[in-house]
Amino acid sequence: MADTHRINFEPVDIEMEVGEDEKILDAAFRQGIHLMHGCREGQCSACKSYILDGDIQMERYSTFACNDAEVEEGYVLLCRAHAFSDCTIELLNFDEDELLNSAPLQDVETEVVELTEHTHDIVGLKLRAVSPATYDFKSGQYSDLMIPGTDEHRSFSMATTPTNADHVEFLIKKYPGGKFSTLLDDGITVGDKIQLKGPYGNFTLKNGHVLPIVLIGGGAGMAPVLALLRHMSETEDTRRVRFYYGARTVQDLFYLEEIKALGERLADFEFVVALSESTDGADELGVIAESGMVTTVVEAREPELRKTEVYLCGPPPMVDAALELAAQQAVPGDQIFFDKFESPISAE
Repeated sequence: MADTHRINFEPVDIEMEVGEDEKILDAAFRQGIHLMHGCREGQCSACKSYILDGDIQMERYSTFACNDAEVEEGYVLLCRAHAFSDCTIELLNFDEDELLNSAPLQDVETEVVELTEHTHDIVGLKLRAVSPATYDFKSGQYSDLMIPGTDEHRSFSMATTPTNADHVEFLIKKYPGGKFSTLLDDGITVGDKIQLKGPYGNFTLKNGHVLPIVLIGGGAGMAPVLALLRHMSETEDTRRVRFYYGARTVQDLFYLEEIKALGERLADFEFVVALSESTDGADELGVIAESGMVTTVVEAREPELRKTEVYLCGPPPMVDAALELAAQQAVPGDQIFFDKFESPISAE
């Protein structure tokens, strides 16, 4: 059995234990400590921290996330880090209100209860927790789903809120040759069992925040945005909310009726679709439709983006463009929340 060590996080004064055979970020999840994170594969820098004391070694990671000079200075990616002594680590990016206010990591056996084709390449998958019979998470988070018959997983955002106790809904984009998405056409059926692990992610509404909200989504990035809208409707949130969704044509749009209904229950809501290839047919849908990329539309319609909280989820190029726009508009980093699944393990 691997040796265990104590980790002390500063400046929040939180302690936990970690085995030498587990990554520090995973150990935190296991113990209900919600550290900031992103890809969990050493590709981004969301979990970058600083070693104040102790022996830590990292598995393979991207030098774009943590370059050699930073590693030499003492920076570390917690998603790739193993501790080989008691350590003190300074967290560089954290939300003190969220640190101890998240559900511990859970392994859940689920059963497929529904498969729905929303568009030619977006499939809805609803799962019911079987063992255990409940799954605790926050609106906007994501889960890992095991690919049946393998030891591989894919990461997908959840579109449901915790009040939907009878199922968890995922919106999954199909990719040619994708190991999970291929099974949605021929392989996964109602009644099948799928192992789920989670929850992960910081794409959640923060208690006590009052700034207006700008939601930017594309493709299967609809899922966590829909979860936030459902949550805000349930809690009768009174903030100004603007939802911008990027697609190619009207054939790529879905859940329009529910979004309209959710918006009617919010105090100040507007839904705008940005269609990059054609706006033909948009008038018949009864939605505000603009021509162009979603970030271009947001730039034109949100001149005071810096005074909002911005939530982003979608294809990596869209998220990158939106982050660049947020930087140009001087949006503070603690007002930006996003999930960008970019590693080979979670590219679907």
